[in-house]
Amino acid sequence: MADFGVSAGQCVAVVWDKPSPPEALKDLVEKLQASTGSEGRVSVENIHQLLQSAHKESSFDVILAGAVPGSCTLHSAEALAEMARVLRPGGRLFLKEPVETAVVKDSKVKTASKLCSALTLSGLVEVKELHRESLSPEELRSVQEHLGYHSDSLVSVQLTGKKPNFEVGSSSQLKLSTAKKSAPTVKPAVDPAAAKLWTLSANDMEDESMDLIDSDELLDPEDLKKPDPASLRAPSCGEGKKRKACKNCTCGLAEELEKENSQAQTSSQPKSACGNCYLGDAFRCASCPYLGMPAFKPGEQVLLSNSNLNDA
Repeated sequence: MADFGVSAGQCVAVVWDKPSPPEALKDLVEKLQASTGSEGRVSVENIHQLLQSAHKESSFDVILAGAVPGSCTLHSAEALAEMARVLRPGGRLFLKEPVETAVVKDSKVKTASKLCSALTLSGLVEVKELHRESLSPEELRSVQEHLGYHSDSLVSVQLTGKKPNFEVGSSSQLKLSTAKKSAPTVKPAVDPAAAKLWTLSANDMEDESMDLIDSDELLDPEDLKKPDPASLRAPSCGEGKKRKACKNCTCGLAEELEKENSQAQTSSQPKSACGNCYLGDAFRCASCPYLGMPAFKPGEQVLLSNSNLNDA
């Protein structure tokens, strides 16, 4: 079949749909078998069973989808990706599908440009439109009955796409250039008079006629005073009824609040009345808040939970 570029010894797959006329499908398969010869192979696959067919990668040289006369099939993105997967590197897909010539919102039928984009996204290259024609009465009836779509702006387009000449996951060594770099370009000559004008030597610094500014004289008495920490605080830091440090506090308010909280926790701890609380339960009185706790060293900070204080 010269129209599809099928030659002897090739493996061809015909993807058909339910609306495809059986006689037309049989006639197409016989013509393909005559073109491929005894060394070739022609496989017939239903589009709804294509994903479950479990064909190996690079199984076919040519795939014909929607090419059965009198049928109209819409190809999903999953079906296009599966056909691209089973194509051999360099193999071609010939696809025929009804498309809309007008832009219709939320339409199940694609436009020709969107169909070309779908083929490209499936992994094919050199995607182009071969020709378009009006739908035959049988094809129009198939669209209305089996697809449930009614429109007066439908045409049939035939597209083709090629699988790249490499398989998915293949690798190739990069050829890095090892040639020597060319010699750097010669800098333009500098005018000696201009260079002397902008050159400062050590002898120039020893010249008594040159007055140097003392850096200390640039400071005012106010600059030598130690700043007040409150003046270094950001204007918005600690303002309001509740003092709260900023997220990335750098003025010291966060450390100040943390110190105040630790002092408040220390002062809130109960003080011993008898002075024997640290020795253990044998030396503690009946109302001691430290009952049940192990002995501790004198002066060691012991934090009591709210439950212990309530029990006491």
